[in-house]
Amino acid sequence: MPILTNLMQAERTGEASGMALYWSTLGSFLGSLSLSLLVMQWLGVSAAVFACACGLIIGSFLLAPRDKKIVAFSLLTVTLAAGFNFQHAVTADTAYAEYIVGPVELAGQNNPRAFWVNKSAASLLDDSEPPNTTRYIKHLRQILLDDLGFKGKEILVLGAGGFTLSLNEMLNRYTYVDIDPAIKEIAEKHFLHAAVRGEFIVDDARRFIATTERRFDAVVVDVFSSHTSIPSHLVTREFWAGTRRALKPDGVLLINLILDGKLETPYARNLLATIDSVFGRCAVDVLHKGKPLSNVEVTCFASSQSAQTGIYVDEKNHADLDRAR
Repeated sequence: MPILTNLMQAERTGEASGMALYWSTLGSFLGSLSLSLLVMQWLGVSAAVFACACGLIIGSFLLAPRDKKIVAFSLLTVTLAAGFNFQHAVTADTAYAEYIVGPVELAGQNNPRAFWVNKSAASLLDDSEPPNTTRYIKHLRQILLDDLGFKGKEILVLGAGGFTLSLNEMLNRYTYVDIDPAIKEIAEKHFLHAAVRGEFIVDDARRFIATTERRFDAVVVDVFSSHTSIPSHLVTREFWAGTRRALKPDGVLLINLILDGKLETPYARNLLATIDSVFGRCAVDVLHKGKPLSNVEVTCFASSQSAQTGIYVDEKNHADLDRAR
């Protein structure tokens, strides 16, 4: 703004400032619309970053067209921007995420491949019969099919990932909700090499559970924007209360989290306490206890209720009374 004000040719300072503000606001408005609705939507985030860099370089040429140092620096900047944003083979790049499907080295598996979302492995799959998937998907399937004996049930999955939870699973009906409309086609074409089994709905997870009139036997929350990051509006008490609303009276909530293996960080403790404040005590399974970061599977039941708790002490120990109840 100070630079624009000094460059404006006007009789009064106020007039120059007003014109500078006008052009700055107009540029911000048109730039935000064109980048989000055109460049990001059709060419991807990397192209938007590169377009911004090119726009700044063009501005530098206009300000100092005869300065060889500026020209050399500008060309170097364009080269670096292109290298950083287009150096890797991207399967697809949408307005919501960058997707890469590529081979990985996993002992004992047949042609294993990974589905990467924003450079984080979201799903694993191979060509074995039956296919091998990630450990947490196997754990979720065990809970649904073996422990709970689900058959003919309605299962809602918030966060599609690689759509592997319903892969070759013919006993139940699955509904996937994801904010990116392109993820289904990308997963079918490049990762699953088959059609997704289940219904796919394009929507924000929180908006869907707040507006849907359907009730499900199970809700699986597996929503990440990167390897460890869950969108902040999907960790609050209000969100977990919404998932309870979407459950049938005897329904179950299954949550996949990425937390520290010892559950010692404030984030881990506060997130689990937030879930417990809505559902009461939930089961917590840490799948990789010896690692700094681990899949943590949380199981809650709609029939449970949050209640005040107490501590057993030697004086006036009421453990036997509680057990009798």
